[in-house]
Amino acid sequence: MKDFDDNGLKLCRIQGELFKESVDKTDCSSPIFLRRFMYSKVAARMDHEGFLSEAASKDDILDELLEEYHESTYGQIKYDYEEMYWIGYIYRYWCYTNAISSKNLYKKIKPEELKKLYFPYHSMDPGQAVERIKEANGIREEDYITKGVELLRKIKKKNQVRDN
Repeated sequence: MKDFDDNGLKLCRIQGELFKESVDKTDCSSPIFLRRFMYSKVAARMDHEGFLSEAASKDDILDELLEEYHESTYGQIKYDYEEMYWIGYIYRYWCYTNAISSKNLYKKIKPEELKKLYFPYHSMDPGQAVERIKEANGIREEDYITKGVELLRKIKKKNQVRDN
């Protein structure tokens, strides 16, 4: 597990603000925006340290998402600003401290679940909230490591088969 430092705090705030602004600046529903974002190239870049050195405003990032996924009016559910900020912050905190990609985290924890947890967990330390969510979903730290080791073994096997 990675320590939460100043860079992590900046990333969490950027993503939280971005999610919050999406309520007014996108026409699609909040769940659609969240899915698109977590699968986007922007999220993939945020998963790596270099993102903070980019000179992009929140509007630039939203424009990049629109370019990648195009305008959509699909869905009608809009989460409120505080929920969206918290969801963005928690997703980024979890990705940053656990070194998991946004896409993989989205596959494990859907926004609807985080929305339901907003009121009971929003005043907690993000680390405590993430730990409780992990416990409730049966996610253990070793799961990431074990799956990574299994994946490396498969890659190694494929490479050995090709070499022979």
